[in-house]
Amino acid sequence: MNVVLLHSGGLDSTTLLYHLRDQGDVVRCLAVDYGQRHARELAAATSICEAIGVEQRSVDLGSITPLLAGSALTDDTPVPQTPYDRESMKATVVPNRNMILISIATAWAVSLKYDAVAYAAHGGDHEIYPDCRPAFAEAMDRAMGLCDWRPVRLRPAFVGKSKADLVRLGAALGVPFERTWSCYVGGDAHCGRCGTCVERREAFRIAGVEDPTVYDAPGA
Repeated sequence: MNVVLLHSGGLDSTTLLYHLRDQGDVVRCLAVDYGQRHARELAAATSICEAIGVEQRSVDLGSITPLLAGSALTDDTPVPQTPYDRESMKATVVPNRNMILISIATAWAVSLKYDAVAYAAHGGDHEIYPDCRPAFAEAMDRAMGLCDWRPVRLRPAFVGKSKADLVRLGAALGVPFERTWSCYVGGDAHCGRCGTCVERREAFRIAGVEDPTVYDAPGA
């Protein structure tokens, strides 16, 4: 299958990239700059794609950042620190992010005559991010089947998996976890305190896989 992958350079989407290639899919990657605080992830995405010879396109949507206000990732709202919990992490929800990104990826897939768009939403995302819910993915899949005469499908390949499941899969596939970027604060190293850093660290612990990530607060 020919697939456009929304690839942020994070652990989840990079594991999906390696998974799709392992299945024999032809993959092109799309990275999107929507003005996110942690734009450091875009450099990670480029580095990973270049290392394995996968075509990547980058899209600059910085002009829409003012329309995505109210999120800690796109304005001056502080990024929640530990403890990692559902209510505090709702501050990191970017309004309608996945619908916007999937729509752009779908347009590219249509122009390429590709079969599908993939994104790496997983089971742990559902209660925090409304656009990671199975019902959202199902609705987008239906819409994508109608947006062109040649249907494009949505592949939320990890919708039933946990973050620890992704770490185990990525380890088996040889994912270079040290190249991936998760931290929402966006410094030179993972902060080790924000919710996504805590989730990343916990996933490695549960999976029983050594965490190669450099954290500013390694004992947090």
